[in-house]
Amino acid sequence: MRRTPLESLLLYGTVVLFCLIVLFPIYWMLVTSLSPANDLRSFPPTFLPAEPNWGIYYEILTTRPLLLWLSNSTLAAAAAVVLSLSVSILAAYSLSRFRIRGGHSLGLFILVSKMLPATLLVIPLFVIFRQAGLVGSLWSIILAHSTLIIPFSTWMLKGYFDTIPTELEQAALIDGCTPLGALWRIVLPAAAPGIAATALYGVVLSWADYAFARTFLTSEQTAWTANVGIATFKGEHIISWNEIMAASALTALPIVVIYLFLERYLVSGLTAGSVK
Repeated sequence: MRRTPLESLLLYGTVVLFCLIVLFPIYWMLVTSLSPANDLRSFPPTFLPAEPNWGIYYEILTTRPLLLWLSNSTLAAAAAVVLSLSVSILAAYSLSRFRIRGGHSLGLFILVSKMLPATLLVIPLFVIFRQAGLVGSLWSIILAHSTLIIPFSTWMLKGYFDTIPTELEQAALIDGCTPLGALWRIVLPAAAPGIAATALYGVVLSWADYAFARTFLTSEQTAWTANVGIATFKGEHIISWNEIMAASALTALPIVVIYLFLERYLVSGLTAGSVK
């Protein structure tokens, strides 16, 4: 059905308005980072700084170990996602392909475990990590993040595996593949969009964590992640909002890059080309 000019105008106007609402916090973060500290409380607010202070980014990179904190966050997120996907793929494939007694209830139990808040897991995990001697190391963050990523990833990947025709695996088995070979050569390539979406979810969840990182990491700055480090920008009497926003902008940049890299998988068809 062809739209009238008025309907098209309303549609595009709604899309533009929605984009402005969504992107305005990001824009305001950038404006705040470039504004002098004295202009942050001015009224009416300044939507474009008269003299942008680009040096604030160089200042926080040279006076604070922000790059080290970002590398710690990157290492923790990458390791947590790899560990979580290694477990979730096998668990989800088992729930999808093998019919066992109580399998559906087990899947629901895994999903319900995702509903547990991080604050409920902090104390028992801290006790376990302290007894294992992991408090203060990135391994504590990696394992803690995996406890949050694995349940949802397992349920999400199970839904993707359910949509992949079993005939593809049966044909691979006839050709001489083992079950694990069929999983590696047939199922995983066909489920690449689902795995990419799950990996992106895990990276964002790990990258945005503060509760676990603040609890398990020591007061040594070299072990902090970016979120813990940025929290120290807030002083007892003075809050440097321009420094906080500049560091936040640099911290959000890797997530944007990762999304741009995985975007083609997210929008592609789940089993596009698999039958061919």
